[in-house]
This record gives sequence, C-alpha cells and structure tokens, in this order.
Amino acid sequence: MLWAQLVAVVHGLAVVLMLTGALVALRHPRLLWVHAPVAAAILAVHLAGAPCPLTDLELALRERAGGEPYPGGFLGHYALAPFGLDVAGPAVQAGIYTVALVPNVLGYGLLAARAAREPRRCARTVVSVGVEATLSAQPRVPLRGAGLSRRSAPSGSPRCGPRARARRC
Repeated sequence: MLWAQLVAVVHGLAVVLMLTGALVALRHPRLLWVHAPVAAAILAVHLAGAPCPLTDLELALRERAGGEPYPGGFLGHYALAPFGLDVAGPAVQAGIYTVALVPNVLGYGLLAARAAREPRRCARTVVSVGVEATLSAQPRVPLRGAGLSRRSAPSGSPRCGPRARARRC
C-alpha cells in the first residue's frame, strides 16, 4: 500500500506542476524544461481519451497490496469527491478545463511577451574611439578617457560576465 500512496503523491505533484508550472516559470524559467513535457504528456493522454497511466499504476498497486481500488480517476477521488462533486458533470468539467488552461495560457503568454521584449540577455559592446555599437539597450556607464562610453549590464549580473558571453551569446 505504501507504493500506491507514493504513486498518489507523485501524481498529485504532477497535477500541481501542471497547474502552476507556467506561472512559477515566470520567476524560474528553467522550470519550463520540466513543465512543458509534463503538460504535453497530460494533454496527450487527455486528448487520446486514454486512462492516466499514474492512476492505473496506483490502482494496480492498491489491488496487489490487498486494498480496494477506487472508482473513477485521480481528480474525482482525491479532489472532487470530498466536496461531493461528480467529475463527469458538465459544470465540473468546465471548471477543470478553466483551472487547467487559465494559468498556463497566462503564464506562457507572459513568458512569450517577455521573450519578445528582451531578445537577448547578455550585453555585447564594441567600443572604439568615438564609435559605439551595442546590441542591447542598457544604461550608459562612463569609461575612463574622453569621449568613450559603453552600455553594460548591471554590476553583479551573473548573466553578463565574460563566461556568460562565451556560453550564451
């Protein structure tokens, strides 16, 4: 029964990631490497009309341990049944779709807007006497010497040091 409960916890974490991952990725963009495949897998299972493999695994482990499998799916059993809601009801289905789609559309929309607004994270600057060419718009910082200036990233920025330029730009 312990393995079935562990699968249920992992399943719950996958659902929470599906619902909140795009919004959390606004702060931690690398989370998209986890969220996008999980969201795509959940969407593919749903569109195919197939039963969720995690629910099937949990129910099989419950039976093997001598427990009774619950009827219906994971959300119906753990999230909706305690409130007396039927997962097959049209209003409940509309609510599930809304709760799943709104944060993802909002999160990915904001991420796309941010990517369009900030095409590059690193500042590349070419400075010569009296001529300057900069690929990113950042505040001017005066250089020593007459007539020279450059645009640079904020001091202490981990993304704009020499190593960052070599890796990312």
